Amino acid sequence: MGGVNHLKDSTSPYLLQHADNPVDWWPWCDEAFAEAARRDVPVMLSVGYAACHWCHVMAHESFEDPETAAVLNEHVVSVKVDREERPDVDSVYMTATQAMTGQGGWPMTVFMTPDKEPFFCGTYYPRDYFRQLVLNISQAWHDQRDDVTGRAKQVAIALAENAAATAAALRGGGGEFDSVFRQAADVAVQGLSRDYDAARGGFGGAPKFPPSMVLEFLLRHHERTGQLSPLQMAEGTCEAMARGGMYDQLGGGFARYSVDAGWVVPHFEKMLYDNALLARVYAHLWRRTASALARRVAEQTCDWMLRELRTAEGGIAASLDADSEGQEGKFYVWTPAELRGVLGPDDAGFAAAAFDVTEAGTFEHGASVLQLRSDPGDASRLGRVKDTLLAARSGRVRPGRDDKVVAAWNGLAISALAECGLLFGRPDLTAAARDAAALLAGVHQAGGRLVRTSRAGAAGTTAGALDDYACVAEGFLTLSGVTGEARWLALAGELLEVALGSFGDGQGGFYDTAADDEALIFRPADPADNATPSGASAVAGALLGYSALTGSARHREAAGAALGVLPGIAARYPTAAGMGLAVAEAWLAGPAEIAVVGGPDDERTRALHQTALHAAPPGAVLALGDGNPETPSDVPLLEGRGLVDGAPAAYVCRQFTCQAPVTTPARLREALEP
Repeated sequence: MGGVNHLKDSTSPYLLQHADNPVDWWPWCDEAFAEAARRDVPVMLSVGYAACHWCHVMAHESFEDPETAAVLNEHVVSVKVDREERPDVDSVYMTATQAMTGQGGWPMTVFMTPDKEPFFCGTYYPRDYFRQLVLNISQAWHDQRDDVTGRAKQVAIALAENAAATAAALRGGGGEFDSVFRQAADVAVQGLSRDYDAARGGFGGAPKFPPSMVLEFLLRHHERTGQLSPLQMAEGTCEAMARGGMYDQLGGGFARYSVDAGWVVPHFEKMLYDNALLARVYAHLWRRTASALARRVAEQTCDWMLRELRTAEGGIAASLDADSEGQEGKFYVWTPAELRGVLGPDDAGFAAAAFDVTEAGTFEHGASVLQLRSDPGDASRLGRVKDTLLAARSGRVRPGRDDKVVAAWNGLAISALAECGLLFGRPDLTAAARDAAALLAGVHQAGGRLVRTSRAGAAGTTAGALDDYACVAEGFLTLSGVTGEARWLALAGELLEVALGSFGDGQGGFYDTAADDEALIFRPADPADNATPSGASAVAGALLGYSALTGSARHREAAGAALGVLPGIAARYPTAAGMGLAVAEAWLAGPAEIAVVGGPDDERTRALHQTALHAAPPGAVLALGDGNPETPSDVPLLEGRGLVDGAPAAYVCRQFTCQAPVTTPARLREALEP
């Protein structure tokens, strides 16, 4: 039975990859489920994303195969979803998949009723098995309908009940915020210490994912308490990741994860969110330790984001694929013979030793993933070799790019680019952060509401999730402090009002979707971090930052309440609580409020401004103004903060109670000491 592939008008590059399949694909829409009801067939939901290697494998094997497509078209309605565009759909049905199979991953394959209730879940299936599975599902649908629909109904009810029970259990018994947060942080450090891989960095065994939010928490905990072990865990992990194969030693930027425990062989897809989070972590590590490696990685990662992911409209694209020419990692790996062909024998020998390229190889077909386990003595030679190899690599077939702009991930990138721009004296990075913010404000944000994605400057149709509101608000707050442009604070305030009004659960917590969003079989509210910060933790951080800049007790109280689930997660799964713990550290540190005032072209203002961020305690907020009493500020923290004897000045405050102003970087550092 033939039909029409309905994906050709999609804005998602992942869906467009499937627009020419012989499968009669539908996007997630009411019409697809109505079609399934009309035909009296189940729905087959396939969820993936553009950079997903195994998604490509299943597509080539099954969805591009006419015989398999014919089976699908006859027996089910096929729905394709980009998990990055519809995180709510992904979250709900990944919960179902994990509950029913004990594991999850992408591509995710779910069979469900026309009422969206799942009854069979899985991930990747080889073609022949998958084809037979579809036939078996169809037979059961027609021959055992009551059993199938009854099971689906029970699964949907159980998932909804479990989601509510989990949130209630994690919220616990409350308590005074300061003591609760201190205890949660201490318990988490103990748990992380037990799981820390002292020999190779990171936590647990293979595969190893970059624990960016946990690293941010450990750095903040060390800064607040002075304890050395959190700093050592952060330093050890950052160095191991930066020197291994997961970091692109030629072009910068981090791959999604390491398949081994030693950070040698990555899964080669590169995601914006990983790199935005890690650029900020490495910048904060440099701020604390003056590590040359940390600064190099932070700047190179920012440069990679702009070189490889920046769109013509100023946004930052979602990801780079793992594959090129049908092979994972082919763009990145080298053999000794390839080194000799590009560099000649002498430099090839130097490069092979520096980057651990061997005849045996560390990857497939005798190729090696470049590592840099130590810096060679001849830095200039290393730089020349890297430039030559990078130029040669640029002639290879490049991995595909998913060029949609995801609001939440751009918010993370804005924070990283703005901070690195100020810390490292890189106005180009700050300008890029401003351009990305302008795209979000002009294309994604209207009437305070956000859409999640855009492509080529055109807004998508998917409503923003909680993490979009939270991460964009955080990015705007950071940009406001770095540029002194108050409009970003106002826009952040609009987003946070929507978050409070449309996403709150009435008990201080937050759902991941707005009250007026599409109703699924349950309303997702996952308080745990995954590859990106949980919406609840991210919104707590934005609320806390906004309260520190405006003096709003309402926003501060909402931030504390949003972290009510933190103790339960920190005690059981500390690696999934990094963002919430980092926000809790900011709470415990005040957070510090730093107002810098002075002429924008005055070198003394710039020195105070840069020092304020460099010496800032955990989670501090920053405001920049001209100090002119004749021009009232739109940033409440700047109100009444004037010049001192005509000179630029910095004010260090906590909850709007300020110390005496200082006028030199040295005095500002003293004022910011614990």
